[in-house]
Amino acid sequence: MSLLADLLTTVFERRARIGPILRRDPRSTEALISDLMGARSETAALSLARRVLQRYVELDDAGKLAIFRHVAETYGLDAEALRSALDAFEAAPSGTTYRAFTHACEAPRQELMRRLNAVPGGTERLVQMRADLRRLGGDEAALQALDLDAKHLLRAWFNRGFLVLRPISWESPAHILEKIIEYEAVHAIHSWDDLRRRLKPADRRCFAFFHPAMPDEPLIFVEVALTKGIPGSIQKLLAEDRLPGGSGEADTAVFYSISNCQPGLAGISFGNSLIKQVVSDLAAELPGLKTFVTLSPIPGLTRWLKAEGRSFDPQDGKAMAALAAHYLLHAKRPDGQPVDPVARFHLGNGAMVQAVHAEADVSENGLRQSGGVMVNYLYDLNRVEKYHDRYADSFEVTAAQGVKSLANTREKVAAG
Repeated sequence: MSLLADLLTTVFERRARIGPILRRDPRSTEALISDLMGARSETAALSLARRVLQRYVELDDAGKLAIFRHVAETYGLDAEALRSALDAFEAAPSGTTYRAFTHACEAPRQELMRRLNAVPGGTERLVQMRADLRRLGGDEAALQALDLDAKHLLRAWFNRGFLVLRPISWESPAHILEKIIEYEAVHAIHSWDDLRRRLKPADRRCFAFFHPAMPDEPLIFVEVALTKGIPGSIQKLLAEDRLPGGSGEADTAVFYSISNCQPGLAGISFGNSLIKQVVSDLAAELPGLKTFVTLSPIPGLTRWLKAEGRSFDPQDGKAMAALAAHYLLHAKRPDGQPVDPVARFHLGNGAMVQAVHAEADVSENGLRQSGGVMVNYLYDLNRVEKYHDRYADSFEVTAAQGVKSLANTREKVAAG
């Protein structure tokens, strides 16, 4: 069964398109939205929702921004009604007053989004609309509130129970492979040959989450290398002339690239579930795998060093590794979490900082963002929950002794 057919038989079936182009409606987009909000029959609501979505696609950025502002201002929260409902509930708590309070707590635009989502293909269109909102909205308070409402609904619609994990291989449909090339955000895929080297050999794997309402669009994917031992360089891992090994020879699964694919789902985390599910599946498939580790970038390192006024030389690998170790263990935001976003992600998942490697990514991007340094985050299946709880309680960074020692030498090494 093809990937697409398999996905369409999971959870529910939906056609991933809005439908045929409708005849031009003389009403304004604002009027169509108003009529949609007032529609009483399902048939009328679906017809109006299709027209609104079709009209939105035809708008330029200025038109889209105008619609976002209209929706934010016209269908926002009624603060006075909310206060009255809360007063009524406090005065006489009951099912009726509580129901009225919860209704008042929800901005009407959430119901607008639900009605748009009811159209086949509406989910994908709403994801695209939120991407536009985030791109165009800037710092406008009303649009930020609208974005929070959209995020609230999308988080429910894209919860783990609806997601489908599927392996991506060289035999996957071409349109899916094209999306993998397009969405790769960590180590660019430069050609079909490059993609084949990442997917076809027996010691390579790729997995992606899909949603049945968006069967042609990966939400997030992870690329995995099966190796003997923990690698310390992305160049060696992705070398064109490397000799592939057999999957049965590997004792380590290396997660070397995790890419989020949908800007409209920003802030809705899939990575935690993705890694844990892939670890579980690989452990079941290949019992010889004993170590599950990342080879991760350190995207905030050089920016932080410059902000701190620290001098650094990417050619001095020993000094860069020491600075990176210190950064990962000690550079914190005001809320106590690590400055580095990749560190926050993996530590929050229950991983530990296992090792730091200099000259591990000598690409232009690798040198620019981290002076060529990369880091291994270890997922110890026996301690993941412990480390997760420790981080959740106090943002404690769990690290191997070697990394701690390296961090403690940073000043001496940097002074050279």
